[in-house]
Amino acid sequence: MSRSTRRRERILAVVNRDPLHAPHRTRTDALVAGGAGALSAVLALTTDQARTPDALGWVLLMASAVPIVWRRRSPLLALLAMIPILVPYHALDNAHSAPMPQTWIALYTVAVTGRPLRTLLTGIGVLSVMVTVVLTINTHEGLQLLRISGWIIAVLFCGVDVRIYRQYVASVLERAERAERTREEEARRRVAEERLRIARDLHDLLAHSITLIGVQTSVASHILTVDPDRLDRQAVARSLEDIADTCREARAELRTTLQVLRGDGHESDGPLPDLAALPGLVQAAEAAGARVDLAVRTPGSRVAPAIGAAAYRIVQESLTNALRHAGPEVRITVAVEPDGRGALSVKVTDDGAGPRANGSAPGFGIVGMRERARSTGGTLTAGPGPAGGFEVAAVLPCHEGETAP
Repeated sequence: MSRSTRRRERILAVVNRDPLHAPHRTRTDALVAGGAGALSAVLALTTDQARTPDALGWVLLMASAVPIVWRRRSPLLALLAMIPILVPYHALDNAHSAPMPQTWIALYTVAVTGRPLRTLLTGIGVLSVMVTVVLTINTHEGLQLLRISGWIIAVLFCGVDVRIYRQYVASVLERAERAERTREEEARRRVAEERLRIARDLHDLLAHSITLIGVQTSVASHILTVDPDRLDRQAVARSLEDIADTCREARAELRTTLQVLRGDGHESDGPLPDLAALPGLVQAAEAAGARVDLAVRTPGSRVAPAIGAAAYRIVQESLTNALRHAGPEVRITVAVEPDGRGALSVKVTDDGAGPRANGSAPGFGIVGMRERARSTGGTLTAGPGPAGGFEVAAVLPCHEGETAP
């Protein structure tokens, strides 16, 4: 960055800064008051030799610059404090143009810190007092002061213009900060949603796989211990093979989820699970000892991938809960079909005791299923079924798409 650019940025920072909140206000205003007093002394000595102030005039002239020290703390009071000092100064017929520097500074401060109406009334009041006092002393000087009052009006307009400009800059900065906060909140919301989605995927994947492995291991253990003399090696081998298959499937799905977490830009190993993958879930549950009746009837339009994935995960979690809490001999009915109102109905019922009846701590399965349904614009209910057991019923909107082949 060049030196001229830095200088320009510093000047703009000073102009844009609110004078009421500027650092070192009193020290800066003391220097401004000293400069205004010095300039008044120069004007008193050079503008009108015939009206050079006497001792009292010099005291009043210098004293009129003192209120400038507190101009930012109380702009209007500082201006009002100058009036009783300048009235006797002008009444003594001293150099009338000498106090102009501090007068302009005080008027500018009132204009730049107050409302336009207050600025207008203040300007009218100050001009009226000055012109009236000078006219009573010297008509010619009063008319001369009235002619140069345009400078006072210009100072007031300059202050109002700077105030409006600062308000505009402040509003632009506020909008920019608000937009930045909105972007940050949106980013945090997306991160939270992504974390929640990943947590649901990991829960569905690991809970389902671990439950199946646990049930299949129990079956193998039962076969090995119930009657060792009549060991069914083929049944044990099938149970172990089912465990191996479940581990391979869990590893594949876990790898897909981890690729999303890594964010390395690689595509996943396959498409999202959908209704076509439901028979695989049923086979895994039946391998664990459950009896599952599956009925899938797709709508006339192609089901969106998000809807199919949500239905798959809901069925997966429902089967997991049934196997975990109702036992391997549970009978489960899975029905996926259009509900006749442009939505897909997913219903999973079992004849067990339900996922909360065994006194275990509540988990995240039902909460995750509800969140999945809500993410697609649907609803989900879970609770005891009308004929006993437990029932999970979801209604997922089927957005119209391509006609299914």
